[in-house]
Amino acid sequence: MFYLKLSFRNAFRHPLRAVLTITGVAVAILAFGLLRTLVGLWYLGVETSSSTRLVTRSSISLVFSLPVSYRERIRQIPGVKEVSMMNWFGGIYVSEKNFFPNFAVEPKTFLALYPEFIVDEGEKKSFLNDRRGAAAGSKLAAKHGWKVGDRIVLKGTIFPGEWDFVLRAIYRGAQRSTDESQFFFHWDYLNESLRKTVPRRADQVGIYMVGVDTPEKAPEVAQAIDATFRNSLAETMSETEKAFQLSFVAMTEAIMIAIKIVSYVVIVIIMVVAANTMAMTARERIAEYATMKALGFRWSHVAVTVFAESLLIALLGGTIGVLLTFPAANLLEKELSQFFPVFIISTETIYFQFAAAALVGIVASVFPVYRASTINIAEGLRRVG
Repeated sequence: MFYLKLSFRNAFRHPLRAVLTITGVAVAILAFGLLRTLVGLWYLGVETSSSTRLVTRSSISLVFSLPVSYRERIRQIPGVKEVSMMNWFGGIYVSEKNFFPNFAVEPKTFLALYPEFIVDEGEKKSFLNDRRGAAAGSKLAAKHGWKVGDRIVLKGTIFPGEWDFVLRAIYRGAQRSTDESQFFFHWDYLNESLRKTVPRRADQVGIYMVGVDTPEKAPEVAQAIDATFRNSLAETMSETEKAFQLSFVAMTEAIMIAIKIVSYVVIVIIMVVAANTMAMTARERIAEYATMKALGFRWSHVAVTVFAESLLIALLGGTIGVLLTFPAANLLEKELSQFFPVFIISTETIYFQFAAAALVGIVASVFPVYRASTINIAEGLRRVG
């Protein structure tokens, strides 16, 4: 307790220096935590993917569609539990600033395949029975002030025109990591409109979502689906939902690696700054350390005092940085909701932040501890300034 009290007093002997050092550590730990969180959120879709869902798309590219007739043939393949259809719609609400993910789906099978989307039974029934009905995530509905029964108009980009919907259901996520910022409507509504306006684009599906009995059957079922349509006019590529999500993440892998590197560089920079501060402190207190030794304190006592001072400053800064991470994350969630619909500070990130703060304190104390514990008493007492 004596050494802790002494270290605390030494740490704040120069208040301005201590506050600036703690602030620097706090900012670095805050930046480190936010950067790690952004990287983690980029991979969140991969981590939350179901092991019992497959994605079947055109083997050429996602921009090419598949015939609607494939649905029943896929359903007949052994191991397939359910099949649903999905088209990326790409509609815009009011202005481009209000863009959000919107899809045309076959609602009954889609909701069966995605139990993480929880919908009130009454709203679900209303959504299924209304051809112009739509379902939106609770976060999206709250953002735009939507209520069940509201009329929503999306301006089509891939499918030109103004598309009129009635919000029949608002879903919530079974877990905090579930995306609640998406918008779904009936694939039949889109298809029937295309039959009247652009018949050549009708009866086409962007991707098929395939549910399998067990995760172990996924590779076998994927191969069977692709074999069924091999040498056809529209060959398929089937993969697990996780692999499908990874294909998108891989496009920005270099950016994610760069962000990770930057997060570690931030910590290294603050290590240098903190080490310089502690080195200055050690130089100023050479005479004091020599006096402590002359009074009978062992080198280990002096070393513990200096080490505790450095660690105390770093952990104080780290704690402040961790506490600031949560309001900063809430602010970023509002500003970046279009790109990161779910903004979660993981427990692992908090552990890493505290570990980084402790590492800063340990590394910064290495030279001062060595200097203080090895100082010669006579030399130290002769030192002035």
